Amino acid sequence: MTEAAPKIQDYAVIGNGRSAALVSRGGSIDWLCWPRFDSPSLFGALLDPRTGGSWGIAPALPAEVGRRYLDGTNVLETRFRTATGAATLTDFMTAVSEEDKRRLLLPEHELVRRAVCEEGEVELVVRFDPRPDYGRARARIRDAGALGLRIDMGSWLVALHGRAAFMPAEGGGVAARVRLRAGEAVAFALTFSAEAPGVVPHLGDAAGEKLALTAGWWRRWAARARYDGPHRDAVVRSALVLKLMSYAPSGAIVAAPTTSLPERAGGDLNWDYRFCWLRDAAFTARALFGLGYEEEAEAFCSWLLHATRLTRPELRVIYDVFGETVPRESDLPHLGGYGGSRPVRTGNGARGQVQLDVYGEVVEAVTHFAGRGRPLDRDTQAMLRHYGEYVCRHWEEPDNGIWEPRGERRHFTHSKLLCWVALDRLLALHRDGRVRGIPAARFAENRDRIRRDIEERGWNPKLECYTQVLGGETLDASVLQMAFLGFAGASSERMRQTYRRVVERLGAGPGLVYRYEQSLGGREGAFAMCSFWLADFLARGGGSEDEARESFASTLRYANDLGLFAEEIDPDTGEALGNFPQAFTHVGLINAALSLEERERRDCGRLTVAAAGGRPQAVREVRP
Repeated sequence: MTEAAPKIQDYAVIGNGRSAALVSRGGSIDWLCWPRFDSPSLFGALLDPRTGGSWGIAPALPAEVGRRYLDGTNVLETRFRTATGAATLTDFMTAVSEEDKRRLLLPEHELVRRAVCEEGEVELVVRFDPRPDYGRARARIRDAGALGLRIDMGSWLVALHGRAAFMPAEGGGVAARVRLRAGEAVAFALTFSAEAPGVVPHLGDAAGEKLALTAGWWRRWAARARYDGPHRDAVVRSALVLKLMSYAPSGAIVAAPTTSLPERAGGDLNWDYRFCWLRDAAFTARALFGLGYEEEAEAFCSWLLHATRLTRPELRVIYDVFGETVPRESDLPHLGGYGGSRPVRTGNGARGQVQLDVYGEVVEAVTHFAGRGRPLDRDTQAMLRHYGEYVCRHWEEPDNGIWEPRGERRHFTHSKLLCWVALDRLLALHRDGRVRGIPAARFAENRDRIRRDIEERGWNPKLECYTQVLGGETLDASVLQMAFLGFAGASSERMRQTYRRVVERLGAGPGLVYRYEQSLGGREGAFAMCSFWLADFLARGGGSEDEARESFASTLRYANDLGLFAEEIDPDTGEALGNFPQAFTHVGLINAALSLEERERRDCGRLTVAAAGGRPQAVREVRP
């Protein structure tokens, strides 16, 4: 194989809206959880190369490697060039229409890998070593003849199909060597069915057809993106990432498809992100609706309403893809961790935290939904009223905050801000006749009290900026969301001064910012989403359009070669840190881009109007 220890940014992701796999630059699938994002891993070398298991396809000889996604798709191409020839490996999870699923008799899950020799001759080594249950079980692989290799996993049917002479491999699994000459191809398909008997179609020559259908399916979806602003390719790639992390049966979107990739190299900031956080709701709804993905946005909001309805009026911080409680946090001590970063965790301790900001996130997301003419039924209206009443009763209490520190609860400014958002939006929905029966006077009184509290105690006159907690002196990039959420205009003197202080004390280089001052002593990386917040703030009037564009472009430079972001960025090396790819980062990218597009249209409109008044103006293209 061509690499032993990939960096986080050296991975690519493929998927089908139910699960995802990470593929290394060297052609090894080192992470795959089936049948769901949060299922135990089948391949887990990402977290322990010796124990986790992997599926590698790569040249036997040393190779130069290049890779890309096929335009407008989540189909990955990796090109290997050796001393004897060149071959292209194409990886994808089959994603086709329901009609094609029935016609092709597709199994529940299918991962296809197809190698084609482009020139000369290339010998490929195929090493298949599944390790179910996070590597705690050694798979028993048996040859089923025309039905391929069968992996016994209880009632589940997992099978590998492909034309290769596999033999037991030293250390576990099976291996084969395949020699290809120019124009020749070999394909493999790994399939999964939850209940036997499962569909086990013969691969034959169908790999090429499945590739064409899958690429077409993704391209049709990507073409729906309604965006014509700067860096469209990066925005569409981010939309494709969100689609990968959407759980199609429910509409939920997971924070990331991985667990325990470290925010601090060699440290213990390793969390399981294969769940759904309410804190992402408002940003995600705005991103999906803003790009024109109405169906996905509505599915997400429907999941949101379903999940929160189950626990009202109290809201949990985190849910699984079906809106249920996530597992308790536990360690996997048998895994060495990515780069020795331990512990490896499953489940998430945030399930028991109190985060008052989630009420504002949910109401804001529903506001985006209702603002597009969607009716709210009586039960939803009652639920929203209950959330407003809960906020009125509890907003003066401390909580754990957006970043989920595992210490004492505090009076976080961002949490108060989102409590203000919850009441402000509910009053707006009431005025529009969307939510009836609201105690408007009580909601308005509490909303105004929250505003006064933030403006008086959240503002530090000595530092001349808003701070992390009421009455505090510590900075936190989350206060920049005051502009995004309409609490204060980005062009106001207080917000401009806050922005300057954030950049001054949290800045980590051009386009990068730490999420809060505690990061500086904790050896964390710059927070990628917060870095996009800088560009969003500038685009909303906190700076010039050129400043916003430069900030946005500076942060974009830290994407990997495929346009993917993790949660954090090491400012010294530019390397990715944290779970990968990270939905919240890509949502931040999309929202910053949407704000830039709006700013551009606004500025173009002003120039056009001014020119009509008869004064000489610079010529600028006005986009439709």
